[in-house]
Amino acid sequence: MISVLLIDDHELVRTGVRRILEGTPDIQVVAEAGCGEEAVEAVARHRPDVVLMDVNMPGIGGIEATRRVLRAAPEQKVIVLTVHDAQPFPAQVLEAGAKGYLTKGGPAEEMIAAIRQVARGGRHLASAVAGQLALSALSGKSASPFGDLSGREMQVMLMVAQGQGTQEISDVLCLSPKTVSTYRYRLYDKLGVQNDVQLALLASRHGLLGDGEQ
Repeated sequence: MISVLLIDDHELVRTGVRRILEGTPDIQVVAEAGCGEEAVEAVARHRPDVVLMDVNMPGIGGIEATRRVLRAAPEQKVIVLTVHDAQPFPAQVLEAGAKGYLTKGGPAEEMIAAIRQVARGGRHLASAVAGQLALSALSGKSASPFGDLSGREMQVMLMVAQGQGTQEISDVLCLSPKTVSTYRYRLYDKLGVQNDVQLALLASRHGLLGDGEQ
């Protein structure tokens, strides 16, 4: 029996995924969590075979949660399940150590197959994501203006684009307000924008603020 931990801030999504997996005889959902911080604690408590992790969630988010989970338990297997199928998310997720990347628009059969494959020690990438990564490798560069951001810069960028203020970002990421401001202006420079509104519009144009994920 493959034990699975579901991490998503939308209860409706968790319920849907749980119902799909409940009909699979060799997979069991052992627990759920609604944010990155809860994910780290739940992994330590339940030690699941596979973690199914959302990306955009309150708090530290799925990418940083994946890093923290794997820092504490390097053998843990994580599959990211997200609405995002465009760069730079796939590269950021794989860099964080996830073994799989699925999109919420994919078929249920693919999710089940991915869980089984990753539980056996393999990897699984949604076909569209695998194609993008292959093209990026061939071209030697990312098609997204966000592709050169570090993991932390990406994290701050998403929070800024979602309208979170300096103090809120500081509290969640355990950074000083001055450091958050430094990241903000570094992002402006790297992305060629002048303010938070332009940054949010750029993120939206590239599909980084998907419906229901803001």
